[in-house]
Amino acid sequence: MRFSALKRKSCGYHSLAKGGSNMDLAELEQRLMRIEDREAIKELKARYCAICDDDHNPDKITTLFVEDGIWEGGDFGRAQGHATIRQLFQTFQKLISFSQHMVMNPIIEIDGNRAKGTWYFLGPFTFRKDNEAKWVAVRYEDDYVKVNGGWKYQHLRAYIRMSAPYETGWAKKD
Repeated sequence: MRFSALKRKSCGYHSLAKGGSNMDLAELEQRLMRIEDREAIKELKARYCAICDDDHNPDKITTLFVEDGIWEGGDFGRAQGHATIRQLFQTFQKLISFSQHMVMNPIIEIDGNRAKGTWYFLGPFTFRKDNEAKWVAVRYEDDYVKVNGGWKYQHLRAYIRMSAPYETGWAKKD
């Protein structure tokens, strides 16, 4: 049940306590909205990962970005706007035969209809050239904007922290 539905009920929610003092209904609604926004942003990132793992689906990926949104990933490229993001993901389809995006440790800061998020990623990839298997670690730094009640990417930045062959790993051996 959304909080707005609770407001309509007169069941004593107006006298909820916080640390021994009465919590203002508006404050409670703001706190709940921040929680809902945070969860919606987590779901946006989960959808992004699912689309990437669905053969980097170029048509679905654009649904997650605002019209002038930016995807930026170092050597993997930079694209702004739905058409160029779609093209970039078509390129990914040609380069990558398998990926498993696993994101963790979100830090999400919400400021009204804008938000920033930092995430860490670790995943196995198989690149089509030579059927090369790699481990890839990334730090995502995202800017989000709330449009018509839903969150979208304004700017997704993927910073490659590590890319290493599956067989030998990333650590040097003596």
